[in-house]
Amino acid sequence: MKKIILSLCAVILISTASLAQAGFRLGIKGGTDLTKLSGESFNNGYMAGYQLGGFMEIDFSKKIGIQPEVLFNEYSGRTVTTLGSAFTATQDVRLNYLSIPVLLRLNAGKMLTFVVGPQYSILVNPHETTLQNGQDAFKSGDFAAVGGLQINLSTLRIYGRYVIGLNNISDVGNQDSWKSQQIQLGIGIKL
Repeated sequence: MKKIILSLCAVILISTASLAQAGFRLGIKGGTDLTKLSGESFNNGYMAGYQLGGFMEIDFSKKIGIQPEVLFNEYSGRTVTTLGSAFTATQDVRLNYLSIPVLLRLNAGKMLTFVVGPQYSILVNPHETTLQNGQDAFKSGDFAAVGGLQINLSTLRIYGRYVIGLNNISDVGNQDSWKSQQIQLGIGIKL
């Protein structure tokens, strides 16, 4: 039993040391989402929402790493036409998503990091009107591409990103295609 416990402790120490050398960091983040739901049925402007979540920074070297995250996002939009029984004209639409980006980190020095990669978002709380009237107006997932930059100031992270939805999130028959776009601005704190 003593050998098993010592072996387990050795594995934990070696794993922790290797992660520390690679550059492993955890943190929390939050900010604003400026979301645009595009399609004939939606207003062409960006509307404000929010995002909250956590991140990991795993650097494999001084120049490259990955940054997986889990974020709670609010997508916002405004209809401009009546969409059957689901929405009326000029109605605000708010959708809550659990977003999971896995980003490639390209470190351009200690202060600047570029990020790029895929993001999958899961619809967790459709708009109340959708539930009451339209049932399933939006698909349950949104696949997107992410690109942006991050400024690293000791434990503080300041970031800006552009997220573009790659698939149609409409689940209303053969209506026009609905896609999401976001500008994300926020801060993170390395723990």
